[in-house]
Amino acid sequence: MQYLAVLFGIFGLELKIKNKIEETKKEGQTEEKCGGFVLIRKHHNKGAFLNTGQHRPKLIAAVSLLLTAVLSVFYIVTLGTAGKGLLKWGLTLLLGGAYSNTYDRLMREYVVDYVSFDLPFGLKKIIFNIGDFCIMIGALISTIGYSK
Repeated sequence: MQYLAVLFGIFGLELKIKNKIEETKKEGQTEEKCGGFVLIRKHHNKGAFLNTGQHRPKLIAAVSLLLTAVLSVFYIVTLGTAGKGLLKWGLTLLLGGAYSNTYDRLMREYVVDYVSFDLPFGLKKIIFNIGDFCIMIGALISTIGYSK
């Protein structure tokens, strides 16, 4: 099943990258790529998006686990139906990122973020990981696919 291969590929790639970041980078150390537009730096996010809930990491982990489990059931049901390819691809991306970040919350007690962009208006301070991008893109694709 190509969907599951991509889902677990995202999870595996993220795990490998995050482990490498943990081993090789110090908190706050920045490495510039692409002429300084892409910034690689390690950040331990104990909350959710933009550190929301960082003072309640166990609650964030529980909510993350619950939402990931509910979406996983919906995903399994969706995979068993004909058509809805766009929805299936969206959920594949979304869950690949969700599994990665939920794994971090449960095993490390924080999510490893490592990439930001040199953008104006303080956006440079926002640090992501590939799982975050997969969640955002997957949610958008899922919404479009669900409505068709």
